[in-house]
Amino acid sequence: MTDESRFAPIGRIRTPYDSLEGMPIQPSIADDTPGTVDLDEDYAPALADLDGFSHCILLYQFHEADGYEPSVTPFLDEESRGLFATRAPTRPNPIGLSVVAIESVEGASIAVRGIDVLDGTPLLDVKPFVPDFDVPEAAETGWMAAVDEDDGRRYADDRFV
Repeated sequence: MTDESRFAPIGRIRTPYDSLEGMPIQPSIADDTPGTVDLDEDYAPALADLDGFSHCILLYQFHEADGYEPSVTPFLDEESRGLFATRAPTRPNPIGLSVVAIESVEGASIAVRGIDVLDGTPLLDVKPFVPDFDVPEAAETGWMAAVDEDDGRRYADDRFV
């Protein structure tokens, strides 16, 4: 299994966002935004037992992203930063992740809350969020430690369109 191009969508993420502009830039900003993760029916059995978790990690393709630059000016800053020190959607491999709250699991669908992606986004994988595994005891946030969270830069603009 060394095929480097094995990734194919396993479903689609449905959200109220049909445009990048004005969309929340992180799930924590989209707290109340509902969405649905619709997996292909073949994957319905793989959702067994997920409903016991409060949150899950969605891995998806930034399907509207085109190309990338090694430096970007992220939504939360006015200074150019190295791409890999940001969450910018334009990347060599345009893969995103979001941690969302699970509302319910039914058939091949997961009702979620706190979603921050475009409607129709191709889903690559779903993983349970496990704080003991996913939250380090001590973490540094680099340049983001100095970000003023009340400055209004919580929603996407046309920067990466």
